[in-house]
Parts: sequence; C-alpha cells; structure tokens
Amino acid sequence: MSELIFPDVPNVELLQWLARGSLKQNLLRAMRLWVWLRSLYGDPQDRLPLHDGFIYAQWRITFFSPTHPTGDEVPQLHDPQCPCAKTSAQWLFNEKTGIDANQWQEILLAHTGIEESKLAEILNKRLFGITRRSLQGDLETLADLGWLEYKNEKYYRVEKFPPRPITVKDDTDYSKIGAYELNFLHEDLVAIAQNHSHKINGIQRFFLQLDYVIPLSTIDLVEDWQDQLRKLWTNTPVPPIQLTYDSARLGKFVNCVVYPVCIYYMQRAVYLCAYGESPDRKTDWYNFRLDRIQNITSLEWDDERIPQNLRQRYQQPSSLSPDYIAQEMGNAWGFDFYLPSRLMLLRFDREYSDRYIQNTIRHKTFKAITKEQAQRLIRREVTQPENQQELLNILNNRSPQDAYYQVYYRDQDNGIIMRLRAWRPKCEVIFPFDLRQKIAADVAKEFQLYHQGLGTGGDEGDEGDEGDEGVGGDEGDEDNN
Repeated sequence: MSELIFPDVPNVELLQWLARGSLKQNLLRAMRLWVWLRSLYGDPQDRLPLHDGFIYAQWRITFFSPTHPTGDEVPQLHDPQCPCAKTSAQWLFNEKTGIDANQWQEILLAHTGIEESKLAEILNKRLFGITRRSLQGDLETLADLGWLEYKNEKYYRVEKFPPRPITVKDDTDYSKIGAYELNFLHEDLVAIAQNHSHKINGIQRFFLQLDYVIPLSTIDLVEDWQDQLRKLWTNTPVPPIQLTYDSARLGKFVNCVVYPVCIYYMQRAVYLCAYGESPDRKTDWYNFRLDRIQNITSLEWDDERIPQNLRQRYQQPSSLSPDYIAQEMGNAWGFDFYLPSRLMLLRFDREYSDRYIQNTIRHKTFKAITKEQAQRLIRREVTQPENQQELLNILNNRSPQDAYYQVYYRDQDNGIIMRLRAWRPKCEVIFPFDLRQKIAADVAKEFQLYHQGLGTGGDEGDEGDEGDEGVGGDEGDEDNN
C-alpha cells in the first residue's frame, strides 16, 4: 500500500482541476472525486482498508454501509449513517476540512458564475446518492487523471501523485485566483486546456493559434495596459480613468473619461469594455482596442472631469459589471453590444447551408425558419408597402430549396458586416431593407473593380467558411472604433 498522504482541501483551484472542464457544470463530480481521493490516500482515519489491486465492488463494500444497495438504481435514503446519506455540504464543511462555508461559497460564486440558488441546490444534494455506473465512471476518471493505475482489470494506488494545484488546510488562501481557474474561456476550450495542457509521452499535442493582428511594436504596450488595468481592478472602489485614444474612425487622438469594466479578446485584438465617454460621444459604452490606447490616467471619483452619465451609472454597480456585458452580447449577435439590436432575415443557397451553416453555432438568436415564416416576417417587419412587396416578389422568384435564417444583430457592428461579406455570394440579406441596399451598393462597386480584370474568380471562396470565423478579409482589424 502506498504511503502517500492526500491532505488537500477542496478549494476552487483543486476542484477546477478535478472537473476536467467547466467547474460550473461538473462541480458535483469534482467534489466527489475529492472524497474518493481522501478514501484512497487520506489520513489513517479517512483511508479505507483496501488492498491494492481492488475492483469497484471491493471499494463499495468498504466505503458504504452493509445495507447500501448493489443494483444500478439511485440508492434511496436507507441508512442515515451510510456515506450515501451525506450532503455535499456535510462532506465539505466540517472540522476536518476547516473550511469557512460562507467564504468558500463566495469564492466559488465569483469564479464560476454559478447562480447562488443553484449552488445551494448542489450543496444540499447527497453527494454519493448516484448510480453504480456513475461511481464506476469516477474510478475511470481517477485513472485517467493519474491518481490510480488500471491493469489486469484492477485498480492500484500510484507511487507519485500527478501535478495538481496544492492547498492544504493550514495554507489556504482563498484570495488567490488559481492558475487552473479557466472559466474565462469558452467551456469547450476549458476542457481542452485541462485535458491537454501537459505533454503526452514528452510531446505537446495541443496548440492554440490566434489570429492576433497587434503589431510587434505595440505588444509590450498592450501588456503594460493590461497590467495597469489589473492593478486598478484590485482597488476598492475601482477608480475611473482617462484614456488618450487613437481613434481610427475619427482619424485623431481623443480623450475619454470612462469606467473600465473588463477585457475581451475579440476580432483578432484585445479590447477594453468601458462606460462613460466614447470617442465620437455617440454612445456611453465603447470597446477600446488596447493597442490604440496612448495613455491611461487614474482619477478620483470627485474629479470634475467625470461625465454626468458615468456619475449616475456608478450608483448602479450591477450595470457596470462584466455580467451585464455578457448578457447584452447574448441578446444580439455582435461584439459592439451597446449598438441597437435589429432583426435580420437571411437566405442561403441550400447546398451551402447544408455544408457550412447548418449545425454550426453563430448566436443563440440565429435560427433556421421556413420560407413561409420568412414571408410572414417580411409582412410584419417591413412597413413600407413598396419595399415589402418587392421582397415578397424576390422570395417567390428564389429556389424553393433555399434555406432561411433569422437573427438579432447589432446594427453597424463591423464584425457582422465582415461575416456577411465573407458569405457572399451564397448568402442574401433580405432585410433590414437599408442594410440590403448598402450591401447591393458595395457589390456594385466591387463589380466595377473586377469586371474588366482577368476573371471573375468563380466560386473559389465558397469553401472558406468551414469551421471559420475569420474569413472575409482583415477589414475588421482596422478597428472602426
């Protein structure tokens, strides 16, 4: 039997590592795996009297009470002394762990974004009130993570623990943000990063290549701004700042006083989402590209340069949070979440749709509809009678096999314009009518550039949308901000 001792407490960092992906989705399993490790490697009072070379049934007999069911069903509450009767909270918050329940929950809520009511529900669940198959799956996961060795259909304790974030009872610092806390990534990327962050037999098998357009000459500057913002966000309260910004849209430097909310990597660059003054003073929110920021100056909240809209909005802190931005981006397609939301109707060639649009995720409001539904949308949304009739006639003349989609998008968002441009000529914007006219004018100008060239190019670009979100040229990199 191994002499290794597992003293780790179930802090957020360790649970994130055990979750092998989204901790928000896999919290119960991560907590359960922690209990498994205590039963296999814990102190003498916690460790089960199991010989190496055990099978699941032997672990079950030693872990549960004698009356614990052996079938495949979820066990009923048969014995209050059986470990399957204990809730998640009972496993986590006790004298042995020494964890402050309120502090632990506060940190978990902050790092995972889980709803407080959902966390309360999880903590009240019986952690081991699950099926035999699920428990067998836990064993297999422990073997995959390197905590057990599986051979000859039996499990053996290891002689060396796998690398993991280590925090023991006497060295718990809940103020740290762990290197393993990856909830800022898309959940699919979190799973990839957790599973492939280490080399496999000495070879790195996972690589992440970003289309990052920031020139080498400004990379250090971008890192400096990120570091300065990180330090600002440690203050209580977070101060407003004055930016000197090189606006590509205005073609000049402009000063903006804003409240810095969060940083996004989007559209091949890094942006600061902030509230206050935009370069053109037309919106209160704005996405500032970090490499175009020339200077950042921290201000006090009583500074007379702070605009009135920011003073008023600061009284509602929930509306100046990253959660608000995420919510707004979820409401409509596009990164410029502060622009007006409009409904768009799109028509795709059926073959192109089947290959590159169907079964892809663009936005939660991006959904397929029938031709009849498209016609009803035109009658409802297009109020000018002549425009409405023109669009209905267009649909009647299109192939009955075509695919139609509707989506709510951010009007004038440059990324959306680039995406529509990348889909041409296999995609047609039916409405909004003004957007349709603008695209038609762009196509006419483009035709004038090419019609006397060496050829029209045919359909060479039709394959460009396979798994992409960057086709369509780098016009979006020029920062229309």
